[in-house]
Amino acid sequence: MRRRGSPRLPTPYGRTAPVGGGTGHTAAARTLPSSPLPPPLPPPPPGARSPSRERAAGGRMLQTAAEPGGWAGMKRPLSPSHSPESGVRLVEAASCPPGQPEQRMKREKKHQSFTLCEVCNIQLNSATQAQIHYNGKSHQKRLKQLNKGKMPATQGKKPAGETSNSNKKCKRYFNEHWKEEFTWLEFDYERKLMFCIECRQALVKNKHGKAENAFTVGTDNFQRHALLRHVTSGAHRQALAVNREQLAFETRVHGRPELRSVIKVEVNPEKVAVLTTVYWMAKEEIPDEKCSSLLDFQKFNLCQALLAPEHSEFYHPSGIREMQAAIAKVLHNEDRHRIKASPFVGLVVDETVDVLEHRSLAMFTTTVSPCNGQTSATFLGSFELPAGETSTVTGKVGEVMRSFGIPTMKITWLSADSTSLVAERLSGVGTALTSLCPLLTEMHCLARGSSLLLAESIVSIEYLQKYETTVDAVYRLYSNFRGENNGLHELRSVLDLCEIDLGSSKAIHWTSIFPAVEAIDSSWPTLVLLLESEAERSPVAHGLCEELKKFQFVAFTKILLDVLPIFQKLSRFFQIEDFDLSILKPIVSATATTLQAQKSASGQNLQEFLNEMNEHPRDDREGESRFYYKGVELANCSKVHLKHFERLKESYLESVRGNLLDRFPSSVLEAISSFSAIFNPKCYPQSLEDIGSYGVSELNFLLQAYSRVVVSERALSDFPLFKRIVFSLSQLSFKDLCVKLVYSNSEMHELFPDFAVLAAIALALPLGSVLTKKISRGRELLKRGRSHRAKDEGLSDLMKIAIDGPAINEFDFALAIEYYESMRESGFIVAQVK
Repeated sequence: MRRRGSPRLPTPYGRTAPVGGGTGHTAAARTLPSSPLPPPLPPPPPGARSPSRERAAGGRMLQTAAEPGGWAGMKRPLSPSHSPESGVRLVEAASCPPGQPEQRMKREKKHQSFTLCEVCNIQLNSATQAQIHYNGKSHQKRLKQLNKGKMPATQGKKPAGETSNSNKKCKRYFNEHWKEEFTWLEFDYERKLMFCIECRQALVKNKHGKAENAFTVGTDNFQRHALLRHVTSGAHRQALAVNREQLAFETRVHGRPELRSVIKVEVNPEKVAVLTTVYWMAKEEIPDEKCSSLLDFQKFNLCQALLAPEHSEFYHPSGIREMQAAIAKVLHNEDRHRIKASPFVGLVVDETVDVLEHRSLAMFTTTVSPCNGQTSATFLGSFELPAGETSTVTGKVGEVMRSFGIPTMKITWLSADSTSLVAERLSGVGTALTSLCPLLTEMHCLARGSSLLLAESIVSIEYLQKYETTVDAVYRLYSNFRGENNGLHELRSVLDLCEIDLGSSKAIHWTSIFPAVEAIDSSWPTLVLLLESEAERSPVAHGLCEELKKFQFVAFTKILLDVLPIFQKLSRFFQIEDFDLSILKPIVSATATTLQAQKSASGQNLQEFLNEMNEHPRDDREGESRFYYKGVELANCSKVHLKHFERLKESYLESVRGNLLDRFPSSVLEAISSFSAIFNPKCYPQSLEDIGSYGVSELNFLLQAYSRVVVSERALSDFPLFKRIVFSLSQLSFKDLCVKLVYSNSEMHELFPDFAVLAAIALALPLGSVLTKKISRGRELLKRGRSHRAKDEGLSDLMKIAIDGPAINEFDFALAIEYYESMRESGFIVAQVK
């Protein structure tokens, strides 16, 4: 009979000791009472490693002495005992009483002992494994954190957010510490999903009202690198930008920023889809009548947002004007916020006259953001003007300023880009606005078309009107020429290039359109020969032929070819985005000097014309000659006519020069030059020793002009240090330095407050290509809009969306929907759906 060994009980960390030191029968009497056997083990999950493979692979799932083999990872504890010091719970397998069958004894031998570490929440299947784990760095680190109170023990419970996939090798859980690292993270404990608050808040930005990423609908991918991927994604950054802009807007307008902490209620996708369509139509200048067909087309393409069975009568295509008004209201509210934040504002007024002689006043503003120092040009609207005096324009400007909350002390610049406003400037418009705005300075430097030369301002010259009448008749006669002559086709191309509408009742000032004059000059011989061939059949052709052959017509055309390019180049300077103001005064002075010189010495084109004229003595009259130019005999070439032409040339050049100086008075040029001398590092002396007395006179001029908003004594005392700092920033441009000063969080803004004020005034100057393009776009929209609409009703809203509307994904359609529905419900807009 074989003697059985004494049973051994497990001790902490796998150490075993005999129960007693007696013989076999005594040991057998001290065996523990039997415990029920565990249920049969389920098969290993797919892809799991068996114990034999684990041992072969050198894995750390070690077997105890009580279990030579078997699947240990699926067993549960039976009778735990807890060790408070180490956080390890010991679980013991029950031994079998004597006298049981051999089969049961073999089955019980397979029953293992294992431990459960409650600190790390893992199961240890052997004493060796428990000892290794206890001495490991991971366990010791968690134990120290537990003793310090930084993390709670799991007590054997599963963390929140266990993934639902039971087939995974390693189940992942939501880590509560992620909320501290990622402040935008939110966890739903019932659904066991995590969300991004920022992305859910910006959900309305989606065109179709759907989620853009998994963090808006919820995800159970509980991995830190998944959070890192999301926080660096473009969708998350876009959501942050949208929410930040919306928060700033609501903070200033509504004064209730606490409402932003909750997640937005998702906007009806159908409403967003309809307003998005209306917004896109306005941006692309698509007629309102196409709205219904565009919505049907989107339904045909299975746009889910428009396939809903229930449709709101508010969002019918017949209410497109009201939707445009709601969208424009959102944009105008942003304009008011932008104007309120800007320290100073530049004002641009542009008058237009349509074919029915209806006058409209389009108004723009230039503002400066104290948050980043960047400038922006804004379209305030188009306003109809009744026929009246200059006071009508002044009153309308004041009315618009009050409606947008523009303080009079903020208006620092005025640019009137229209014929009548420039002509009437001395008769009341500028004077009236200056009385309202004490800091106002007029500078009419924006070009109408391609030239700063306005022919309307020199209408006092008698021959100028006759010349324009002749050119107008030529263009109307041969604009639709269908022959093979290339010279006459050039006339047609000029009309397309300059967008000249011959059907308009408004007078076309040909003397200010350089391409039109250039085309007349190049096609002049062809025009004369063609008109001579038709003179017998057409009295109009005969009269035009006689006028074109006159010396005065050809010579005046040459004068225009010398003068118009000068103003064309000048206007291009003001369309440069980062215009160097230091060259403005030299350019204007050089232009005025050139015009003065042409009064005594002819320009290049006129001189070449005089040299190319061929003189032939007359046989019938002594002392007189015939003059030919390009094979055509010129008429009216006597000495009397030549003297008359000289007086015409001097009178025209003097009027043009006076018009230039009227646009740029000496006081304005001095102010611009002073701004450039102070804030343009490239204008500073090359040596630091030479900046001692530099810019003192220019600074005194600016301090005197803007004494209401600066402290002169403080600015003069800060000027030496300011010059040294600017000298060290020689790589910056004029605009870059001004932006640095205006930026409210910059050190220079705090060190030099008076120079920051002057820099803000300089940045508000209405210049740049962006403003020029918006003004041109406004004229085009006004011209086309009036041809489709009998009245100006809603035209200003349409122009606002087309000119200033941002990209679709940047616009707040939720706020537009709120405005639209409140307007309909309040009865301000009459429903058109029956």
